[in-house]
Amino acid sequence: MSRAPMWRAIVALGVIAASLFFALTQSPRLGLDLRGGTQIVLETKDSPVVKADAESTQRALEVLRQRVDALGVSEPSLYRSGQQRIFVELPGVQDPREAAEVIGRTAQLTVHPVRGATDKQDENKGKPAKDGSRTLADPDQKGAFLELGPTALTGEGVKDAEAVLDQQTMSGWMVNLTFRGQAGEDWARVTGAAACAPQGAPERRVAIVLDGRVLSAPGVNADVACEVGISGGSTQITGGFGREEARELAALVKGGALPVPVEVVEQRTVGPTLGADAIAASTQAAIIGLALTGLFILVVYRLLGALATFALALYGLISYAALVALGATLTLPGLAGFVLAIGMAVDANVLVFERAREEYLGVRALKSAPAASAHLDKPLRTGFGKAWSAVVDSNVTTLLAAGLLFFFATGPVKGFGVTLSIGVLVSMISALVITRVLADFAIRRRFVRDRPGLTGITSTGRVRSWLARRKPRLVHHRRRWLGVSALLIVVAVAGIGLRGLDFGVEFTGGRLVDYSTSRPVDVDAARTAVADAGFPHAVVQESGDGDISVRTGELSNDQQHTIQTALAKEGGEITVERDELIGPSLGDELRRHALIALGIAVAAQLIYLSVRFRWTFAAAAVTAMVHDVLLVVGLFAWLGKPVDSVFLAALLTVIGYSVNDTVVVFDRVREARRRDPSADLETTANNAVIQTLPRTVNTGMGALFILAALAVLGGDSLTDFSVALIAGVVIGMASTVFTAVPIAVQLEGSHPAPPVRPGRSEDSGARGPLERRGRARDSGAVV
Repeated sequence: MSRAPMWRAIVALGVIAASLFFALTQSPRLGLDLRGGTQIVLETKDSPVVKADAESTQRALEVLRQRVDALGVSEPSLYRSGQQRIFVELPGVQDPREAAEVIGRTAQLTVHPVRGATDKQDENKGKPAKDGSRTLADPDQKGAFLELGPTALTGEGVKDAEAVLDQQTMSGWMVNLTFRGQAGEDWARVTGAAACAPQGAPERRVAIVLDGRVLSAPGVNADVACEVGISGGSTQITGGFGREEARELAALVKGGALPVPVEVVEQRTVGPTLGADAIAASTQAAIIGLALTGLFILVVYRLLGALATFALALYGLISYAALVALGATLTLPGLAGFVLAIGMAVDANVLVFERAREEYLGVRALKSAPAASAHLDKPLRTGFGKAWSAVVDSNVTTLLAAGLLFFFATGPVKGFGVTLSIGVLVSMISALVITRVLADFAIRRRFVRDRPGLTGITSTGRVRSWLARRKPRLVHHRRRWLGVSALLIVVAVAGIGLRGLDFGVEFTGGRLVDYSTSRPVDVDAARTAVADAGFPHAVVQESGDGDISVRTGELSNDQQHTIQTALAKEGGEITVERDELIGPSLGDELRRHALIALGIAVAAQLIYLSVRFRWTFAAAAVTAMVHDVLLVVGLFAWLGKPVDSVFLAALLTVIGYSVNDTVVVFDRVREARRRDPSADLETTANNAVIQTLPRTVNTGMGALFILAALAVLGGDSLTDFSVALIAGVVIGMASTVFTAVPIAVQLEGSHPAPPVRPGRSEDSGARGPLERRGRARDSGAVV
């Protein structure tokens, strides 16, 4: 064995061993959309004295962390994003009302001496005067108000707060407070002054105020000495609290005051059953998709197909291990990206096998069949070598789209970008290293060398045989194809203009809630119930298997609970399966980021392809890509399907797939033109299309098996995603042949390459370093 195969085998074994280690020793980190819970996105705002910047937002994060810890949520996650965003993830929390109320309060806790009582509020309406005094409602007497003195101490002086059962009454709860430093002396001073007032007088009370509301105004006990007060650095807040009220108050007091106000700009709640169903459905889709894809390439490529299927199984292991090793969060779109990247791995294998077939058929045409059979390793080696450039170019274009998802998307869709990126990189390792090691080992066995038909590369293949008989001149009719493409674009734009796009709440702002009912509910009855509850403009639709979806504009958590109660009268027990709230400002931001992501995707592909090819080819590829995007968007407009962040993920993936397919054909055109620069471009392009069409069909079939499994088994959350990708894959396969190549031929005819100067290759300026290094070995025969 030469050194190169030996090193490839060592690398492959090392990667597999490391993957087994991480897969067996670490557990995946599931997103809330898979394990159920609530995610709240808060945005800090400027206060009159503090600017909402990274420093104040970080301080607010620490305060929120203490509050969440006090709520007793298992494994909460809080982190800052950018200058003013705080993400709070609360696994298992299905009712976000309490959590949002507790963690979002400014919680300015203050203690005031009571100056007196009155039956009406003064002109300041509860607002503090310059000295801190104010008039607030008496919590113990309806219609009465307390006149409060200046602030004696604040919540920042509280060291700890704990909700405990009142041992004297055994019927209520109270909050034990422990003070730190000077705050304990301040408490003794204010209670000592109150103890000097007569029993029953308002002045004997001390008011504890939270966010402008008197929580409790207890009177100082008779055994407290005048001017001495309650010492010892601790006290109790009483007021007939229930258990939850006491816990909430303790959490707020212990956390202290937020340095800046916060606003809920996004809130997502996913039921645990929906997450479990999503995992089961995605896993089932992955298994069935892999099995069908493996069976397909096994039939087409026989022994090499079997080895590629085994390499695909190892791809799954390596991708999973990479996810857990990096600590990446696995989301529902992330699962889709994980399954979808299987198609990239299939594509790389098909590219190699088809090139190997071409090389073998070319050798067989020059030699006798036995002589050709004795050299199976050379066609395979040449296939891997010649496929390298196309594999790199096509995967880089997909990585560009995935990278844009990571930087511009938010929430679960960001996870799609992460898993797709990992999957693309692992697919290259799977195809170019692991599959090659297995194939090299197999074809060196005498049993295989004596039976070359087992390998799968000695047969012509159905698609190639059909093309050889028909010899279609696809590029010759380019104006006809471009006319059809233009007509399809008109239809798509008409759909966008006439029917419009149904933007999801991510892009418009508002609230979308999916309710599961214990008994069937007619959608008209549900609309009536929601309208009678005070929401006549809500959009009520049937979702899934009899579930009800309600979409509105701004809707508070209490209003959402009102709708849930109204639906319960019609549908029995109601469970919230999904709840998404997006603020209008965040909706505008996400819509803007979506347009920026699409714009940068187009620009990035154009720049990269201009470097790797001539600008004419790059312009043709990008035009075909925009064509594909418009057709998919137009299809969703005509079908009335929602355009949301998951659709954006599908659209960016379509961009990667579209350019991926086009790059393979252009790579073959470039290779042929290097061998014969004077050849007719139309003939060269037509030959390139015919030579790569078997790869296009086989790769598309492999991807469609997986996407069809996702569409059928992935549930409502993945159906639209899969439909967009199925349309994108089919349209992308067609646009490569009937849009990208014809445009490239037209542009090259109008703007031919400049004459080659003596001493230079015909397109050295258009080639990257991979082609310059590989020119000598890329001169093999192609049919």
